[in-house]
Amino acid sequence: MNSADLGRRVGVPSTALFTDQYELTMVQAALKAGTADRRSVFEAFTRRLPEGRRYGVVAGVGRVLDAVENFHFDDEMLAFLRDQNVVDGPTLDYLADYRFGGDVWGYPEGEVYFPGSPILRVEGSFAECVLLETVILSILNHDSAIAAAASRMSSAAGGRGLIEMGARRTHELSAVASARAAYIGGFDTTSDLAAGFRYNIPTVGTSAHAFTLLHDSERDAFRAQVDSLGRDTTLLVDTYDVAAAVRTAVEVAGTELGAVRIDSGDLLLVAHRVRQQLDELGATGTKIVVTSDLDEYAIASLAAAPVDAYGVGTQLVTGSGQPTCSMVYKLVARAASADPADPLRPVAKKSLGAKTSIGGRKWAARRLDEDGVAEAEVIGTGPVPPELAGRQLLVELVRAGEVVAREPLDAARERHIASRAGLPMSAMQLSRGEPVIPTEYV
Repeated sequence: MNSADLGRRVGVPSTALFTDQYELTMVQAALKAGTADRRSVFEAFTRRLPEGRRYGVVAGVGRVLDAVENFHFDDEMLAFLRDQNVVDGPTLDYLADYRFGGDVWGYPEGEVYFPGSPILRVEGSFAECVLLETVILSILNHDSAIAAAASRMSSAAGGRGLIEMGARRTHELSAVASARAAYIGGFDTTSDLAAGFRYNIPTVGTSAHAFTLLHDSERDAFRAQVDSLGRDTTLLVDTYDVAAAVRTAVEVAGTELGAVRIDSGDLLLVAHRVRQQLDELGATGTKIVVTSDLDEYAIASLAAAPVDAYGVGTQLVTGSGQPTCSMVYKLVARAASADPADPLRPVAKKSLGAKTSIGGRKWAARRLDEDGVAEAEVIGTGPVPPELAGRQLLVELVRAGEVVAREPLDAARERHIASRAGLPMSAMQLSRGEPVIPTEYV
């Protein structure tokens, strides 16, 4: 369990079947060939960033550690594999005793990454490492896509509040992971109670149009909400006529009204009108929250509007048009046996097109210019140049099967803020472009 992240402890089921069948059948064939125990190094990386993106954001590392820790086959799973003839008896015996006993190094959660960055490096026997491929990619591809979208939205918001509101727009478990990734990427709160329960992310809520429609009048609905939740609540003012609703809201709650939410219309125009009206009514401290299918571009377009917070749903939990990072998990080095003295040999796929990879166990460092701004992602397989020794990016996550890098979720959130701030200013541009710094191989 990742107790550093948890608001409360929640049981994590085995992750062993969150995988593709060929992972298991490869293990079967390797066991039969006598190669399953060869020392191996796998790396997760992406060959390119999603189209137009300037940087990526590493998210899901804490969830990967949970997944590795909970990757084991129980009797019911083994019976399923046996009944479906997925693998043979010797392989079932191997899986029954499976526990990952290798090492994992990777970019810490919240760090930015670029094409070729060795985001995660998994070392151990071939069999124990290859079994983790699918679940690792499933987590990293999803969470990093959400975090990247959240980061862009956070940058566009310019310090204004951000509420994650996407639970109803995705799978119920993805919603929890999305809220976690969004928090790392810069969002402040979530509407999803499961995310608050699991990860201790601050939760907030307003009300729906249904609550207003339930009552005989808008005034009755506002009165019921204020009487129950207090004057600091947020009242939804666009069910009928916005101007009339704002006037009624202040009459009911007084000038201490916490906030109003606008969910439709020309948000730029309506926000200005509502701000003026609130101020004229004396509710100068009442905040304005806007929602309605926002993305980073819509948020940026509202920079001049008197908006205090944005609520974002669909576009956030779908990666704002880029729902995956296209990360892959490749064998990059292997020995001829399990003997630690047997040297690792670089291996790599060589093929036509853009699916080649670079062999060798890699390190990564970020080179800075004279002003302390990142100017290159440097990746190598040999000795680390002395001038980059203090700028290495990979940290130890798992040692001999034991997780050694638990951290609070806020640490990843703060790391991302610092990491993004260390990039060239052009990283904050929403216009399409190439990665903001190049990747160099040495």
